[in-house]
Amino acid sequence: MKGKWEKWVSVLKQDTYALYLASRDRRVPWAAKIVLIVVAAYALSPIDLIPDFIPVFGYLDDMILLPLGIALAIKLIPDEVWEECRAEARTRLNSDLPHSRTAAIVIVTIWFAAICVVVWVIWSSLKVN
Repeated sequence: MKGKWEKWVSVLKQDTYALYLASRDRRVPWAAKIVLIVVAAYALSPIDLIPDFIPVFGYLDDMILLPLGIALAIKLIPDEVWEECRAEARTRLNSDLPHSRTAAIVIVTIWFAAICVVVWVIWSSLKVN
């Protein structure tokens, strides 16, 4: 089971990177680029059709709409371009990618600050006089 999961995650990571590469390719039609932008915006947006805090149904829209949007974008990308982007993504992901310690420090600092703010807000709300 673990092997299948790791393979699925690896393919998903590769295809996501290939979509990024395809979005920057001049041969990709604007319709595919617009679909990619809408899918990415929806994935990153805090606003969902069904709010995530609703049990089970909250993530249902993400589990259905995002894969459908990605599949539509892939269908709109010419096959030749898609295969080139997948091959390039596979090559780049299998090579040693540079790691930025500065970026890691910034991200960890932002998460730490966010956690501190949440703890402070909860602590302040609990201190009722």
